[in-house]
Amino acid sequence: MTPRSDLVIVGAGVVGLAHAVEAVARGLSVTVLERDERAVGASVRNFGHGCVTAQTGDALAYGRRGRDTWLRLGKEAGFAADQTGTVVVARSAEERAVLEEFGAQRGDEVQLLDPAQVTARVPVAADGLHGGAFLPLDLRVEQRRAVAAIAAWLDEQPGAEVRFGCPVVGIDGAADGAVVRTGRGDVAAGQVLVCVGHDVDRLFPDLADEAGLRRCVLQMLQVRPDRPLSVGPAVLTGTSMLRYSAMAGTTAAAALRDKLTRERPELPGAVVNHMFTQLPDGDLVVGDTHAYDRTPEPWSSESLDDLLLAETRALLGTGFTVVRRWQGVYADAPGEFLIRPAAPATTAVSVTSGIGMTTAFGLAPAVLDRLL
Repeated sequence: MTPRSDLVIVGAGVVGLAHAVEAVARGLSVTVLERDERAVGASVRNFGHGCVTAQTGDALAYGRRGRDTWLRLGKEAGFAADQTGTVVVARSAEERAVLEEFGAQRGDEVQLLDPAQVTARVPVAADGLHGGAFLPLDLRVEQRRAVAAIAAWLDEQPGAEVRFGCPVVGIDGAADGAVVRTGRGDVAAGQVLVCVGHDVDRLFPDLADEAGLRRCVLQMLQVRPDRPLSVGPAVLTGTSMLRYSAMAGTTAAAALRDKLTRERPELPGAVVNHMFTQLPDGDLVVGDTHAYDRTPEPWSSESLDDLLLAETRALLGTGFTVVRRWQGVYADAPGEFLIRPAAPATTAVSVTSGIGMTTAFGLAPAVLDRLL
């Protein structure tokens, strides 16, 4: 007899696991199917940054709703999830103006800093600083351990099972449920959620076409500073102000965009969001550039890495050694979230804006409210 669960989730990245955590909390039986033997995708190739405050609309609501779940799971599943906040560094009058407008809109969620207050929080170079802002609601998650730890925790919960190394090859939907075909046998479900990020087109190419889905490829690095640095919060810069909707939507952002286009065209040209976070061993995760295509070229660009490294040296006033280089890949489409029926009893769910870590645990309750 084919085993049956109330809910089958395809994909054990952070979005799939967030839906499984929420389903278990509602008393549902859940089976999570993951093609790889461990997490190797976007859920581990990121900054570990819960960037709640800089969002707007649904993303802001999901980020606020999900942050308590991150903090709870950090304790229960055994990984670091901390309320470290974010420091946004302003190195021009235009950047300072964006932060002042942003702060006026958000009140206590955005605390403006003078240059001395910035350098007291993060070890950035003091030359040319115009101040900054501290975003206290933001989180730092131990991204290279969190997904595996949540999957292991889930597998111990009553009614939940996570199967790694179990590739899905098809889904047969019907009015009363669905059968998920895998390389290791079939699984029946009352409902199926397909949470495979940018790989929606592998199972449902027509849906991907209709949604305008493509892949966003990031270049990122892990670097080891020449001198010991202690960095609690995530650190964003002026380019970040043009990437995150709450800051990019200010009227002051237009002047900043014009300044960067005139004086540093290589930054908007590579769609740079220059920022960094610190790993537990002291290394920094630095990024990132953005390139978009349905089927991206497999090659990294050394010039883009050099651009990120030069920006980081200027920001920190120190040298460093590159430890690792990698590409991150996430789904991109118009809008920030893709939630669409894919077949009877089957729904595709992707975060299509690179903010899965921030929004997944708030998105999941909203999806299950609609589905069930």
